[in-house]
Amino acid sequence: MYYLLFYKTVDNYIEKRAPYREEHLALVQDFYEKGDMVMAGALAEPADGAVLIFKGEDTSAAESFVEKDPYVKNGLISQWEIRPWTVVVGGE
Repeated sequence: MYYLLFYKTVDNYIEKRAPYREEHLALVQDFYEKGDMVMAGALAEPADGAVLIFKGEDTSAAESFVEKDPYVKNGLISQWEIRPWTVVVGGE
């Protein structure tokens, strides 16, 4: 099963993320290499959110990511939501 993690970012997020970006990207890479995350990226025009796709039996990987993410810990994410995603085309 796939799970989408939606992030809503604070105003001026691009400028505010600099001190935490390296740690955030390392966390993304770790989850990706373990196979828990399929892909992730920021929304653009406007840069007001991000979508991260997880794969697993339940939401635990996405929840663990949120708990560890320096963007969340340091208030750059104003809101987040995990939703199950039924893939119709693509995937495995």
